[in-house]
Amino acid sequence: MNAEAVRIPRARLCVVVAAAVVCAALLWLARTYTFYFDEWSFILTAPDWTWKTFFEPHNEHPSILLRAVYVAMLSTAGLRTYVPYMAVLLALHLTNVVLLFEVVRRRAGDLIGIAAAAVLLVLGAGWEDILWAFQIGWLASSALGLAMLLALMGAPSRGRLMLAASLLTASLMFSGIGLVFGVMAGVFLALSPGRRRDMAWFVPTAVLLAAWYVAFGRFGTHPNPQPTAANVLLVPLYAVWGLSQSSAALIGETGWVGAPLLVAAVAVLAWTWSRRRPDAMAVSVAAGLVAFYVITGLTRAQLGYEQAGAPRYSYIGAIPWLILLGDAARGLPWRGTWRPAIVAGVFLICFNSGVLLISYAAARTVLTERQVADLQALASVRGDPCLKPAGSVDLLVMPVETDPALYYRAIDRFGDPTADLPVTDHADYERGRSNLLSGGCS
Repeated sequence: MNAEAVRIPRARLCVVVAAAVVCAALLWLARTYTFYFDEWSFILTAPDWTWKTFFEPHNEHPSILLRAVYVAMLSTAGLRTYVPYMAVLLALHLTNVVLLFEVVRRRAGDLIGIAAAAVLLVLGAGWEDILWAFQIGWLASSALGLAMLLALMGAPSRGRLMLAASLLTASLMFSGIGLVFGVMAGVFLALSPGRRRDMAWFVPTAVLLAAWYVAFGRFGTHPNPQPTAANVLLVPLYAVWGLSQSSAALIGETGWVGAPLLVAAVAVLAWTWSRRRPDAMAVSVAAGLVAFYVITGLTRAQLGYEQAGAPRYSYIGAIPWLILLGDAARGLPWRGTWRPAIVAGVFLICFNSGVLLISYAAARTVLTERQVADLQALASVRGDPCLKPAGSVDLLVMPVETDPALYYRAIDRFGDPTADLPVTDHADYERGRSNLLSGGCS
């Protein structure tokens, strides 16, 4: 018997319960976290938002629905606690795990579906998307994209196609990650016999995206240094490095170990496809995986090829890798010593990734203590005549908070995230006060 034929009673329930337990544990580990980096660009400007602001890109990404989520959260939970924001993020992570299970299960069976879900659930190398609430946008795009794939995998019907197009549109309204799934949808329908006409259902989505780009997207900010035409030459190395890092992420590794792992993964796919011709879904998922790093490289390759291995990219890249390798694994024997070998292999991979994820969660706790001390320093100098109008507490940890007046306006409106918290990092607290106050002033 092959792995594909293994049936596990209540497999979906097992995945949901396991994902809920892990996400609850992660929420507990993240209970002391606070707002970080890009989140402050939303928080400090939120009082000035108009309807037009929702359509403005964040960096290069459409962020319409992400901004809507932050408006809802700021208007309810405010800044007093970060827990609700992390709860939303982890609920989306849970959703991605379950949806990935459903996609892989339909193609490779219960056993491989559970294994793929377990790997994504504790993907330590993709920690940014699991431990930073601002990645709600990317995880929501991924969840909606996976749901779209499920809709396309079903029997073709007007309702399913309308649902798939709506899901892709919503995915793109959260972030540009939706483009990855748009490529998958287009390639899948183009290669599926008798379904090319179904691509017409996605034309309104493409038109809306193009209209958004012309009206708003092309004015998005880019990293410094800016991308140039030379990025076209840099993209191949950028994409290969990104592919290697997302393949390494599957076993909880990063760095140069990804090079042989990428070669091995490609070899496995090539061998599998030589024996069994890949279907339209497999080709479309592979196309989406490559497109992700190519599209990202066109705007980011000038930052160096290593940037393609950022944890937030590895999480997104891991999803199509798990679908593709899940296809390859469905032919594994499930008999004799193969059974304990497969179980042990999946356990060791998840254990290694889980340890990595916990270590990053602990590191974020330490970083949070430093951030809280900096925010407490900001609060302590409010009204001080020596306060610099453009004072920065710590440009390394808090590069957005360069206008104390905007910070004070935000906490007056949404609440103080450090209220009633004791100062625990006295060195950073004093350093922050020193950075905010003019020297020689009294």
